[in-house]
Order: sequence, then structure tokens, then C-alpha cells
Amino acid sequence: MQQPHESARADASPSRPQDAPPPADPARILVVDDDPTVAEIVSGYLQRAGHIVDRADDGPTALDRAAAHWPDLVVLDLMLPGMDGLEVCRRMRGTGPVPIVMLTARGDEDDRIVGLEVGADDYVTKPFSPRELVLRVESVLRRTRPAPAPCPASAAGLAVDPAARRATKDGAELALTLREFDLLAFFLRYPGQAFTREELMREVWGWDFGDLSTVTVHVRRLRGKIEDDPARPRLIQTVWGVGYRFDPAGREAD
Repeated sequence: MQQPHESARADASPSRPQDAPPPADPARILVVDDDPTVAEIVSGYLQRAGHIVDRADDGPTALDRAAAHWPDLVVLDLMLPGMDGLEVCRRMRGTGPVPIVMLTARGDEDDRIVGLEVGADDYVTKPFSPRELVLRVESVLRRTRPAPAPCPASAAGLAVDPAARRATKDGAELALTLREFDLLAFFLRYPGQAFTREELMREVWGWDFGDLSTVTVHVRRLRGKIEDDPARPRLIQTVWGVGYRFDPAGREAD
């Protein structure tokens, strides 16, 4: 299995700056990877960032650890022996909401898209920089614990309550992932305004860089949950040459 980037491996034992305070609310993070070197480096960086880290080297062990101490976030390798990361992701999602950052051993776009389709909130492709992984993890955690929460918003039968992390359509609760919820909440705050994928990545994900297919996949998944006919979306419309726009009137796109 591929390892983290060699420049990162040389810093496998980083020290936290003396003047950097630990996070006020440390997260419990479950790292699932069958390569002990990768797991050790990732765990070390996350611990030095102030988080509590559990480890598992296969899918069944990961599910057992999660059941014993439900994590605030999971760093999950896609290529696990026996039960792969996709199945682990599905089973965890079936148990309860938990943010998942998936590690993929290949740069193949299909692997990344499948990971997002089954509910991963982010992915990092090996070889990777452990520092970048920590930044991605903390970005996802910030989205999990928004403070202060924006005000509730509603339009076109859709409603979001950011404080409760609850979204509904015509009164029925929607089963949204972390990023799907944030994306819907953002669209509801800015009805009728078109955004590029770069703007959505920056405003919803908090990144100034990254693979824009992440935005495309999440828009498609969100359409599948809020549109009457996802193949002919009326609420989240594609603005050709620009990006996407939320139309609360649900008019047919031009």
C-alpha cells in the first residue's frame, strides 16, 4: 500500500508549538488503516493537534471500536482487507451520523466519486501530506460544530435548522450528510444567486483548493434528496458557464 508523502514521513514525530494551545473541545477520531506506518503517522499528527485517537486495522475492528466509543470523525482507508472502506462507511452511516474522511490509495476519479456517493464527507489521495490531512479533518470538524449557528432558513417547502443540524422537506426530515446539509443551508441563505463551483468550495467546504468534482457530486446527491425529479432539477439549477443557483420558485430551467 502507498505511504504518505516522503517529505511528511521525515517529520513523523512533529512537536506541537509551545505557544499553540490545544483545542478547547478535543475530538475523538477513529483512524482505520491496515498499514501500521500510515496509521502511526496519521495518529501522531492528529494527537499532536490535540485530538483523542483510536485505531483499527480492519473493518470489523473499526465497527467494534465505533460501537464502544462513537467517534466525532473517522479517517477511513478505502482499501482494507476483507471488508473494504466503502462497506465500513455504509455500516457506520446506517448506525448514526458521523463525519468520514476517506483515504484513497489511487488517484482514480471513480474511487473518489464512489466514496462521496456512499457518504464520505471528504477524501485525501495517497501519497498525502499529514499536515494537509489534519487541515482537512479540522475543516470537517468545524462544519460539524458550527458556532455561532446561522439562523434557520426555509424556502420551497425546504427548511434547515443549523443549530439542530436538521433539514426537512414538506415537514419530513431529510437524511443528509454533513456536507449536503451545509450545501443546502448555503443555497437557502442565498436564493436566486448563482455561484461557481470554486465559490461553493470556498464558502461551504472552507477550502481555497481541491478537486471541484467534490462539489459536483454533492450537488447531484442533494438533488436526489430534494428534487421531485432529480433528472430535471428545478430547485438547484445548473447555470451553464457559471455553476449553480437555487431557485425557490422551482421554475423549469431555461
